[in-house]
Amino acid sequence: MPAGGRPTVRSRRLGTALRKYRQAVKLDQPQAAEIIASSQARISRVESGHATPRVIEVRLLLDAYGIHDQEVRDKLEELAKNSKNRGWWLEHAEHLRADYVDHIALEDDATYIREWMPVLVPGLLQTPAYAEAVVTASPHYISPERIAQLVKVREGRQAKIEEGGATYAAIIWEAVIAHPLVNAEIHQAQLSAILEVGRRKNVTIQVLPFSAGVVAASTYAFSSFSFEPEPTVEAVTMENLRGTSVLEDPEDLAVYANAYDQLRSAALAPQASARLIRSALRSSKEDAS
Repeated sequence: MPAGGRPTVRSRRLGTALRKYRQAVKLDQPQAAEIIASSQARISRVESGHATPRVIEVRLLLDAYGIHDQEVRDKLEELAKNSKNRGWWLEHAEHLRADYVDHIALEDDATYIREWMPVLVPGLLQTPAYAEAVVTASPHYISPERIAQLVKVREGRQAKIEEGGATYAAIIWEAVIAHPLVNAEIHQAQLSAILEVGRRKNVTIQVLPFSAGVVAASTYAFSSFSFEPEPTVEAVTMENLRGTSVLEDPEDLAVYANAYDQLRSAALAPQASARLIRSALRSSKEDAS
């Protein structure tokens, strides 16, 4: 069973893929169960993400489903090996919600990460001081010890981008840049950090200007993830006061892929975005002097 007695995003992704391939060859669950000498109940649990198949079971099922693409097979076998593994963040698990762990697992597996942030700087770009200010402002009481742990986790998440492990693109509304929600010193350091990260080859940062109008109100903040060489959206997460929601239904994913494309088209180009951020940084420093 996946760690914690609940499906992980990895086990769900594996189960979804196996169900899709089974249905494509028009086999039912009892027939799939015969392939691995198991029960229909186990196939159902595997496909829902509630049970993790052994690697040999994945191989047998993929053989029966006619999946011979080695890259696809390797990916699914890797998911089977690691579906119970919550990665580097495990040492902080007692301080993290299960749904936040899902979000981190998606980031950790992703080849492409895209984010739209209309209110705050994205977590993958936040400085420790900015992250602490955001966490401290939560409407829920958070102990100083847990705040420190959450900030450390933010920093850990950023290693994926720093090491070039994923292509990262963020669209930030101009209000986040021009009207800081933190003190001037933290804001200035944060703007400098965004400019620095934006120079990385695997990073694209765009600002959606005020002039884009109601496009900024088209959707709440969200993150989308791709796990293939091509940037096809395979999962989306959204944060709210009660936690993080993960969307995996193809119709939902298509809507958010289109929303991101709309936002990207309305946003300033990366170079123009960097100029706007530098201008905002200069203005902030002049106001503080």
